[in-house]
Amino acid sequence: MRAADIMTTSIVSASPDMSVRQAAGTMVFAGISGMPVIDEDGTLLGIVTEGDLMHRAEIGTGVKQRAWWLELVASTRELASQYVKEHARKVRDVMTTDVATVTETCPVADIAELLERKRIKRVPVMRDGKVVGVVSRANLIRALVTMAPELPVDADISDHSIREAVIAAMSAHPWALARENVIVENGTVHCWIPATSEDATDAIRVAAENAPGVKDVVTHAGPPRG
Repeated sequence: MRAADIMTTSIVSASPDMSVRQAAGTMVFAGISGMPVIDEDGTLLGIVTEGDLMHRAEIGTGVKQRAWWLELVASTRELASQYVKEHARKVRDVMTTDVATVTETCPVADIAELLERKRIKRVPVMRDGKVVGVVSRANLIRALVTMAPELPVDADISDHSIREAVIAAMSAHPWALARENVIVENGTVHCWIPATSEDATDAIRVAAENAPGVKDVVTHAGPPRG
């Protein structure tokens, strides 16, 4: 799955000369938390988000007076930038200009990693230097709903086949169980788990739950009894 498969193409955007008040209103009524800033030629200039509008003098959310010693160590550039963010009237002055972007062919997995690494909620999708869409965290969640159907329980799958599938699902991981610690009876997978972390136990259970034909997963502490 790629960006083109899940992106929003009806783009809500801001112009650099839009007022901060209008930008805030646009985001509120569109139900979004950020939007790209695009000039008359369609060139991406930046992105304005809720985070850019959090600290504003009008609503008393500006950064409070710092301790005198913090004022001393803060650079003039930092203090000036803070003042602009709190008092500027135009989007061009408050927008974020260091914008991460992707192309239409970017894999969804790479987009998810980018959003996580950059700690951002959306990324513009570019084609020939123009914004053609936006992929947000919400788009990724919608993709999960539409593209990941529930696994059917197939009564025709034998216990042996289920056991092999469970063992195969765990085989490449350091927390995998030994073959003798996995037993399947009437579609129910029994996993005998040695002393390990709760996370490893959860991983074993999830791996078993995702195997075709599994009806239930039961975990037991320690080795199976002979």
